[in-house]
Amino acid sequence: MKKLTYAEEQIMQILWDMEKAFVKDIIEQMPEPKPAYNTVSTIIRILEKKGVVGYHAFGKTHQYYPLISKEDYARSHYKLFMKDYFGNSFKQMVSFFAQEEKLSAGELEDLINEMKTEENS
Repeated sequence: MKKLTYAEEQIMQILWDMEKAFVKDIIEQMPEPKPAYNTVSTIIRILEKKGVVGYHAFGKTHQYYPLISKEDYARSHYKLFMKDYFGNSFKQMVSFFAQEEKLSAGELEDLINEMKTEENS
């Protein structure tokens, strides 16, 4: 799956939260300054062409909904992110974020124990 642009991701975040929405509903959820109706409508049509958004037609208006889950997109995006920035090494990626967030040895140990608990359930 191709990575979405920032504007496309912003709209998808709203659709994932709302589950279905008209363009006006999406605009209402966006931060100020709000984009023009035509701008959001164009981005939605691009998302539709990319196969990540579907719609129900009500006369001349459309109610849009996501065709992919937030989890599936995150999983796909994470794999690309790891490949592009960390040579496909999960260990390098975790090490980078541990250093960036200045995690203590205790916090790292807690994280490992949490992962082990989830693995066993």
